[in-house]
Amino acid sequence: MSTLLSLFVSYLKIGFFGFGGGYAMLSLIHSEVVVKHAWLTSGEFSDIVAISQMTPGPIAINSATYIGYEVAGLWGSVVATVAVSLPALTLMMLLTIFFLRLRDNRYVKGVVGSMRPVVVGMIASAALLLMFPAEGDDAPSFIDGWSWVIFLFTLLASVKKINPILLIVASGVVGILIYGVGGL
Repeated sequence: MSTLLSLFVSYLKIGFFGFGGGYAMLSLIHSEVVVKHAWLTSGEFSDIVAISQMTPGPIAINSATYIGYEVAGLWGSVVATVAVSLPALTLMMLLTIFFLRLRDNRYVKGVVGSMRPVVVGMIASAALLLMFPAEGDDAPSFIDGWSWVIFLFTLLASVKKINPILLIVASGVVGILIYGVGGL
């Protein structure tokens, strides 16, 4: 199978089964990109996730665009972005047509309610994948003592409803002060 077709199939699968938004999709993206196809290492994947979080737009689309470019250049970027967006676009068009009539249906409410814990679990899984690299991966964990301090401070500040943009900028400044411009 050609690389572009593999990218399309992988990101179409991610788009169809990535319920809960971009963060919930990260474990699926990691599985396809790092584990199954070995297009990137876990360290490279972590870097792409960090960049995708800081750039405007949904993390799943940002990461698809960047990973597609890394794997197959400009066309890889286009293919991965379209493939990850296509299922959501299609489903949203269909749901918009039917949801208003079915939103009070007990079965629909049951399905939506049962998906919430799954989404939380997928987001937690993505966080763990980024914090602790897979066994046998050549990239060391980027987590050290200072990373935990930054994480805990940011978590507590988030609970106190401090503006997320301020937290991102402050974390970046603190990271530069601790690690320097070159990173770890």
